[in-house]
Amino acid sequence: MLEINVTLPSKPRVVSEDEFRGVFEIDGLYPGYGHTLGNSLRRIILSSLPGAAITQVKIEGVAHEFSAMDGVREDVITILLNLKRVRLNLHGDEPVKVTLKKTGPGMVTAADITTPSQVEILNPEQPIAEITAKTTLEMEILVEKGLGYVPREIHQKDKVEIGTIAIDAVFTPIRRANYEVENMRVGDRTDYNRLRVSIETDGTFTPRQALEQSIEIMVHQLKAVIGFQENYSSPAPAVAEAQDSTESDEPNPDVLKTRIETLDLSARTLQALETASIRTVGGLVRKKKDDILALDGIGPKGLDEIVSLLEKMNLNLTD
Repeated sequence: MLEINVTLPSKPRVVSEDEFRGVFEIDGLYPGYGHTLGNSLRRIILSSLPGAAITQVKIEGVAHEFSAMDGVREDVITILLNLKRVRLNLHGDEPVKVTLKKTGPGMVTAADITTPSQVEILNPEQPIAEITAKTTLEMEILVEKGLGYVPREIHQKDKVEIGTIAIDAVFTPIRRANYEVENMRVGDRTDYNRLRVSIETDGTFTPRQALEQSIEIMVHQLKAVIGFQENYSSPAPAVAEAQDSTESDEPNPDVLKTRIETLDLSARTLQALETASIRTVGGLVRKKKDDILALDGIGPKGLDEIVSLLEKMNLNLTD
């Protein structure tokens, strides 16, 4: 077999970095790999990093988004657009309700939102509305965590109270992500690639954290598809019927050996299980529900996700 000696690329190098913007370079990429890696990283950075956003709002005295309010300069649609621009950091996985109440006249900004300790407003100067008379603007806001962009129709699947308005949610903490590729010399060759990645965040992540997490996500996904599944045939019907009923209730040993990274679990749940060194289905079913809830990064939603997946495999957590 012909062996090709490919020089390995360098670790990412910081060209410039502050709280919101960063430029990083990776040298020594094999010809053509600059665009391959750059495009993949950019897509992951924009779509796969978790963030928080406002998903629903209930404004006192407003029945729907096409309403107008006395004493407020903006209509409801403009207020909703302004709320979409509010950037938040949610410490935890569960949705949190926050409130806003202000009596005018005067400007209403994100700084007027009353939040519990687990919610942080990153751009308190963001305008929301202007009250032009001595009236009160009061609203209840739902903040949730998620990935990428989620249209409001997703939030309207369940029945909501009259007056509750769903909002298109932009969860991604990334404002901008771009890459450039230029040639560089490695040994006698001048066609190797240098990849330059530029990232701007909303402050939830530093640019360095955004790049590191996107690389980890890519590596994790690629590891999951290394190799091929072994082909196996199910037992013949006659043999299956002849098996003792107690044996048929026992989990298939091959199923218990299944690696969890091959399962259809969310990235957050998968990362929490791997951090706890739970790497196979067998290791997972030996845990109790309380053990799963005690893991960092897994809440009730994560537990429901695991239980539902195991039920599809005719398995359960330990009682």
